[in-house]
Amino acid sequence: MEMLQAEARSRSGLRRVLGLWHLTAIGLGGIIGVGIFVLTGTVAANHAGPAVVLSFMLAGMASAAAALCYAEFAGLIPVSGSAYVYGYAVLGEFAGWLIGWDLLLEFSLIAAVVAVGWSGYVQALLDAMGWPLPVWARGGPGTGDGHMVNLPAVVITLLIAALLAVRMEWGARFNNVIVALKIGAAILIIAAGVAYIDPGNWTPFMPFGFEGVVTGAAIVFFAVFGYEMMTTAAEEAVDPQRDVPRAVVLSLSIAMALYVGICLVLTGIVPYTTLDNDAPVAHAFTAIGQPKVMIAISLASICGITSVIFANLLAGARIWFALSRDGLLPKWFSAVHPKFGTPFRTTVLIGLVTAIAAGLLPLDELAMLVNIGVLSAFIVICSAILVLRVRQPELHRPFRTPWVPFVPLLGIGFSAWLIYGLPFVTYERFLLWMAVGCVVYFAYGIRHSRLEGRDA
Repeated sequence: MEMLQAEARSRSGLRRVLGLWHLTAIGLGGIIGVGIFVLTGTVAANHAGPAVVLSFMLAGMASAAAALCYAEFAGLIPVSGSAYVYGYAVLGEFAGWLIGWDLLLEFSLIAAVVAVGWSGYVQALLDAMGWPLPVWARGGPGTGDGHMVNLPAVVITLLIAALLAVRMEWGARFNNVIVALKIGAAILIIAAGVAYIDPGNWTPFMPFGFEGVVTGAAIVFFAVFGYEMMTTAAEEAVDPQRDVPRAVVLSLSIAMALYVGICLVLTGIVPYTTLDNDAPVAHAFTAIGQPKVMIAISLASICGITSVIFANLLAGARIWFALSRDGLLPKWFSAVHPKFGTPFRTTVLIGLVTAIAAGLLPLDELAMLVNIGVLSAFIVICSAILVLRVRQPELHRPFRTPWVPFVPLLGIGFSAWLIYGLPFVTYERFLLWMAVGCVVYFAYGIRHSRLEGRDA
């Protein structure tokens, strides 16, 4: 803990350019996006029906408990790496490595899921304008007849990675603009749709039973998990101990209010069975005879979903950077660009990995694998708060998680419950990835760890 706090006070080469609004916008950019514009419809159609609003509320409760724990750690250890660094500081290097390895995959896959959703809205808009893409460029193999690659998803991923590699402040300003557009789009959806709500569409409210609500919550969970991405950039904040905890709480509060409103409107204006597509909001407003609203929402949605890709690529690159700086991955990855002040190598590489996943893999398979990793990280962070309160109660905490141990235990319980709701194949794939991580750690990381002093 002392080593990491000293590191936070030293110069790392990263540029401190992010204020409270920049951080809140990154959090909102990570939270609001695919959950509203894509997964709301998919989960409603296949798992929860109109009770998708309850799925989001359950996921939000688990996320809120974990968010308060993240906020305490963000004030204590304001360095790049977020959950990886928090676990490293409290539970040891191996536990930290497992979280970092887990999140390295998760952020890449979240960005890929969102890029696929972004592509769905671009294609819906192009179709409405009479400029459809060729069949081969509309999706990855197995997603439709003649599909070979999701070209729009690949292009947007690579463009954002390039922007992040050049200047953090440029990316932050760009993100501020598109987050504002995204919030405007969310408000437009609620305002334009409320007059078309037919309460009959909410009957039956829970067609798949409460088990379907829980499964839906497990699937949409990563859609209420954007503040983690913002905490990975703590080392680039102007006043991280003050602003990062505030931004965590603020971003999640705004996002949850918008999620609840949009779930109610979307399932109220059309039958939930019609929402199973890549652009459910656009299709819903077309179905009620509002093509102009559909076009406006699609444009804003395209801009808004872009910020989710931005937040996840930013977070993944900084997790990779932190693992490398601590010697657990080769030092080559932790180079900071001498002119731009960014971890440019990890940014470019994670952009390439994400572009391949977005271009070739289907949306639902990506989403399920994402969530088990995110929920596992939540369990570890909530547990670490409990351990640290007992082990070092005297530490100065700029932000204190309220109602300990109740809030951390609530986060642990909800996260474990949501993991239980995931399909079995998700466990198999997750365990395979973690097994690969163990091999990497014992073959390389433990031999070069900076903590052990083996690699200066």
